[in-house]
Amino acid sequence: MEFATKTTRALGLMSGTSMDGIDAALVDIIEHDNGRLEVRQVVAETFPYDNRLQEDLGAVCSGKQLTVDQLCDLDDRVAEAFAETAATVMDREATKPTVIGSHGQTVFHRPPALTETGGTRLGHSVQLGRGAVIARRTGVVVVSDFRKADIEVGGQGAPLVPMVDWLLLADRRQTRTCQNIGGIGNVTYLPPNGNHDQVLGFDTGPGNVLIDMAARLLYGQPHDDDGRLARGGRIHKPLVEKWLEQEFFKKRPPKSTGRELYTADYLQDRIKDCRSVQLTDVDIMATLTELTVQSVAYSYREFLPKGPDEVLVSGGGSHNSFLMGRLREALSPVKVATTESVGINVDYKEAVAFAVLGYMRMKEQPGNLPSVTGATRQVLLGHISHPS
Repeated sequence: MEFATKTTRALGLMSGTSMDGIDAALVDIIEHDNGRLEVRQVVAETFPYDNRLQEDLGAVCSGKQLTVDQLCDLDDRVAEAFAETAATVMDREATKPTVIGSHGQTVFHRPPALTETGGTRLGHSVQLGRGAVIARRTGVVVVSDFRKADIEVGGQGAPLVPMVDWLLLADRRQTRTCQNIGGIGNVTYLPPNGNHDQVLGFDTGPGNVLIDMAARLLYGQPHDDDGRLARGGRIHKPLVEKWLEQEFFKKRPPKSTGRELYTADYLQDRIKDCRSVQLTDVDIMATLTELTVQSVAYSYREFLPKGPDEVLVSGGGSHNSFLMGRLREALSPVKVATTESVGINVDYKEAVAFAVLGYMRMKEQPGNLPSVTGATRQVLLGHISHPS
């Protein structure tokens, strides 16, 4: 019989490329005698950014230049928003977690690249919301700035969730992929009974980022609720095939991307493509949604060792029934479900992951997977901030 040996309460905080707010997941992490981890969600909630902060973050990600003083001020504002979120959860639940794992808000991500002289330039990734502010405000140890250590040993710094996917979702009998469709899409490939060095993961391309921007631009709506707009449109498949010729889609993993590539200008170029073939607004929504779907299907065909037996989808895209229907058709006959089918909330999977990564840092356990990020070795992820 298996007995739980220790339970640790942790809080994960995460804001993704959609930048709509902070996802908070309070969990109990149970370490069993055999080293297996089990996570039980206590509470999860999203705390929206105030309008001004969301606008300022969006402007930075779209290339607005700031002075150093302005950037520091924005960093503090994000940290205060994260600290307020943590404090609210703690007060409501009358609890004090052992650790807070805070991903912060990514505002810039540049993967490693070859230089003109044939060398390799290290990547760079900037997450606002420094952990020291959160630790001081909450009185809890905070682990933050998770990407830096992986980048310092040659990795992409992303994606980092595959380690947690492997710990919690690998299956003994079948090959699984965990497909997150947040602002950006990313996949974790989990072979049955595989060691962690057999796990693969990479960004597949746009998730909801282009769909959301188009919904705001064309309809004044924050997103395409349940895919209702796209469902009324006509998909222009030749355009999708043309867009998939972009360098990022063809690049072999390890690879990562973000809003630095899928910008407002990128969207305007895609809309111009659509207008050139007389597509209506709903056609544009349908065709952009299909780009997300086909980028996932293309990535599976080209870069996975074999097709999965089951796909588990999480993130905001899992609520879009039109997108999910198209994905099931594109990946048929593979079973496509959501992480809800294995007990993990689709909206808070990444917040849960950073709670676990924060726990692992405090246990001095490496949190990256070189087979995923391209790092030269495993390292401890995250900077530890102690409350003063």
